[in-house]
Amino acid sequence: MSANRSHLALIVPSHNTVMEPDFHGERDDFPWTVNTWRLSQESVTRDDEIRMLEEELPGCLDEIGTMEPDVVVFGCTSAGSLGGLANDREMIEDIRARTGARVVTVISSMLTELEDLSPRRVAVFTPYVEELTVSVADCVVEAGYELACAKGMGLANNRDIGRVTPPEIIDFVRDGMGGVSTDCVFLSCTNWRAIEAIDALQVELGVPVLSSNQVSLNASRRSAGLTN
Repeated sequence: MSANRSHLALIVPSHNTVMEPDFHGERDDFPWTVNTWRLSQESVTRDDEIRMLEEELPGCLDEIGTMEPDVVVFGCTSAGSLGGLANDREMIEDIRARTGARVVTVISSMLTELEDLSPRRVAVFTPYVEELTVSVADCVVEAGYELACAKGMGLANNRDIGRVTPPEIIDFVRDGMGGVSTDCVFLSCTNWRAIEAIDALQVELGVPVLSSNQVSLNASRRSAGLTN
């Protein structure tokens, strides 16, 4: 790999159709190559994500290690939130040990952005079923922030999640923010077209809006040494 061109290995659930375009769309901004690895996933539920992590991820990491990437991005917010912040840290260490690469997870990337913003209250919106929405929200609370609200669309089919349009995300957040006071909004899910809804929501809500893919892109830039 050329010294001025970083190599990213992107890991996503098999049905994810959004994170790759978001990452490949950044190619004009800075030089990197992206190879995507898919983990088999039947549904976006706690049980299936645990199975994905236990049965699919280890072999995937062993294969990725043979490519010697500069950065490995684990691109599933809800799976990364299972077990809380300690589990996310353990995942980072395991990926680093198996691949020899710098590691980006959505949860750790989100926390870095929140640390920079220093909000008191955070609102969480997801396309998930309740148990996964709660899992992501619990990570926000565990990190020391007050939860303004946590609301999900109730979708367990990842293909359906990928079909939600940015205007639908905007409407969902707008409706969910009724009567809610917050300092920051986090839009959770790498297969949600949330990055396209950020600008409109920030103008409408008047607070910073983060998304899973946005924070992961920012963390990938830093990990690849492409920002100051």
